[in-house]
Amino acid sequence: MPHLDERLKKVAQQIRVKTHVDIGSDHANLLVALLRSGRVEKGIAIENKKQPLCHSQLALSGLNAEARFADGLEGLMAGEADSLSICGMGAESIVSILERRPERIPDLVVLQPNRRPDLIRRWGFTSEFHLVDEQLACGHWPYVILTYRKVGREADPAFPQIDHQADLFFGPWLLQRREPALVELLREEQSYWKKFEQISEASLARRDAIDRVLRGWSDL
Repeated sequence: MPHLDERLKKVAQQIRVKTHVDIGSDHANLLVALLRSGRVEKGIAIENKKQPLCHSQLALSGLNAEARFADGLEGLMAGEADSLSICGMGAESIVSILERRPERIPDLVVLQPNRRPDLIRRWGFTSEFHLVDEQLACGHWPYVILTYRKVGREADPAFPQIDHQADLFFGPWLLQRREPALVELLREEQSYWKKFEQISEASLARRDAIDRVLRGWSDL
């Protein structure tokens, strides 16, 4: 069984279904671990480049799985899988994949962007998916793992509208749980922003959101 780093371990913990599809699987470590642990019965890897496709084909050999050469959800039929993961991409790329073929997205989605998780949280508002869990994982930098489930068009209860901007930036579930790792990250970032006399409007919005959150956690 391949060794999974902390971020992929936390992704794997969110998945227990019959058929799982992983887009951008590369060496297919996640799928191999899911299959060998019995968390899934069948795996589908989708790659849009030949070399990662070969890596996935080799890793999945002998398992109840296949690797397909396609661009995102173009390689999956509607209803063919029970869950989907996309890990290790920028949020812009992940959202683009999801928005091109929304009718092909399985009911359970686990996403691990390398940056800008707020863009994925914004995607959730225009989709039929609710954010049901968030996790932090340490690696080269802090990674966020977001788990979505298809429920319909009603408002997502994960976002209570108390501080919508802070929820988008830092995650409603992470904020509600006061994750120790998140507290430390916000304190470090707050110190970072204090070094600058002038910052962009976008950076100012993020800095102000951090200040509001940490003021609310003054008892920590």
